[in-house]
Amino acid sequence: MKTDLADVVITAEIGSTTTVVTAIGGVSGPGARVLAQATHRTTVADGDVNPGLEGAMAELQRALGPVDLSRMRMMASSSAAGGLKMTVHGLVYDMTARAAREAALGAGAIVRHLTAGELSSGDLEIVRAIEPNIVMLAGGVDYGEKATVVANARAIARLGLDAPVIFAGNRAAAREVEDCLREASIEVHVVDNVYPRIDQLQVEPARRAIQAVFERHIVHAPGLGRVRGMIRGRILPTPGAVMRAAELLYRITGGGVMAIDVGGATTDVHSVVEPSPEVARLLVNPEPLAKRTVEGDLGIVANASHVAVLLDEAARRGLQESLDRDLGELLAAVGPYPRGQADTVLAVALTEAAARVALERHVGRYVHYYGPTGRLTVAEGKDLTSVALAVGTGGAFARLPGGKAVLEKLLRRPPGHELWPRVARAAIDRHYVMATAGMLADEYPEAAGRLMLDSLGEGEATSVSTGH
Repeated sequence: MKTDLADVVITAEIGSTTTVVTAIGGVSGPGARVLAQATHRTTVADGDVNPGLEGAMAELQRALGPVDLSRMRMMASSSAAGGLKMTVHGLVYDMTARAAREAALGAGAIVRHLTAGELSSGDLEIVRAIEPNIVMLAGGVDYGEKATVVANARAIARLGLDAPVIFAGNRAAAREVEDCLREASIEVHVVDNVYPRIDQLQVEPARRAIQAVFERHIVHAPGLGRVRGMIRGRILPTPGAVMRAAELLYRITGGGVMAIDVGGATTDVHSVVEPSPEVARLLVNPEPLAKRTVEGDLGIVANASHVAVLLDEAARRGLQESLDRDLGELLAAVGPYPRGQADTVLAVALTEAAARVALERHVGRYVHYYGPTGRLTVAEGKDLTSVALAVGTGGAFARLPGGKAVLEKLLRRPPGHELWPRVARAAIDRHYVMATAGMLADEYPEAAGRLMLDSLGEGEATSVSTGH
């Protein structure tokens, strides 16, 4: 391979089940391309992610030939060992607590516990048991109520956690919160309020702070501290990298974007889309432009048996008829890589079920209330009607046969889901580069965009009309 090694970046996506390394050439110009890609089983369960990474790098070396990989710049993202664990604490659930949760999820975190109001002794015990990587405190619009968030800061200070705290609440309480946490020798970062006014959601400053703190404390999976020494550049939570890629696609294409990432442990849905004017008028609470939901019960490896239960009776019967082995036997032995035709058929069915349920949980809906003046209709949650591009990403969509057909089927709006995408192009991240593009997006946006558009196959993206 003849290429300028200074213009090559290697990205490593260390997932919960699979580690993927990708060599990207021409990152500084318009001709960015995938030179080679390799995978290996993630070895977090063995007590160290490095053997899995080293195995993937050895495969990459064989694919690239006699080049010195150590001379190439390396970036990474990780969702191993449960990813970035956070607890989030606000004042009112529908306001600051929800806004803080949106910021955490958008940054790529797993929110393990969410509270509203003053922390109870039971809440504190749960937080202590979770041992979060980061704690987020919010509460109160700017210059509004501040007693609750100050009390929560003092309670967190007494827990003795070895975790940084991000404060994204009432700016009038910031100094008092910061002082009490620093007195307890807790690292604290003060950012703009996630809910500064009743009608304003402001999650981006908190998202950036979460990812910056994650990089400095990248020791969440066994061995990741050693990986940090190999990296010249950012380390992001993998879902945060996918979100950055979706936001870049939104800017490139000029239309609403949705990405469904079906993985071994979770299924994530990312959407970057403005609400339609008619829905915006009916929204009860503001929604962020970029929203992520994560479904920890919908992984097609770690939770395969649970996902199989979500298949409707006809799909389950059809699946069993197409298999040459008992479904329960296959589910008990499911792994990250299909080992034959039966495993592949099962994986496709699980992917479809996981993606469908995850999207149903992500999309907003109309809600009807009845009062003295009659029926009142409001909108709650994310409006996806203006999504123009729907992307299937992750190992399942990228590697399994029929991924595009699954996505096209998914985009046909089911009854009762008025805020489902109306017309969207369906495209598959065929080269498995969405997380890679997210890692590159800050420094090499042109290369990141080129990689994604090539992977999605602009000429092959089709429009799916729901008929509504």
